[in-house]
Amino acid sequence: MKRPNGRWRIVKMTNWDQDAVDLTEPGFIKFARNSTGEFGFIAIRGWMDCRWTKRDGRPFVEFSWEGHDEGDQVSGRGWAALAENDSLTGHLFIHLGDDSGFHATPFEDRH
Repeated sequence: MKRPNGRWRIVKMTNWDQDAVDLTEPGFIKFARNSTGEFGFIAIRGWMDCRWTKRDGRPFVEFSWEGHDEGDQVSGRGWAALAENDSLTGHLFIHLGDDSGFHATPFEDRH
């Protein structure tokens, strides 16, 4: 199974507009070959523990994460699926907080 490793640009979130998503840097989610990853949007930065599988024959990942939001410790969970058009669709959940769907496309440099 080919995993969608590398850095992906978050181009849409259902709970926040793009200006908010890109507040401190362009919103992103990144998957590493060692089943870890990270993401950043608004003022949230998270580090992920990923579990890969297939769903409908496509790569699918569920993850837990820990991180910070404006200096406050936060955590949560999420998932992402690789679509047929090679984009990512997923959902991020902040423990005892907000949640949002997201859509991401590959950054130019995927390394």
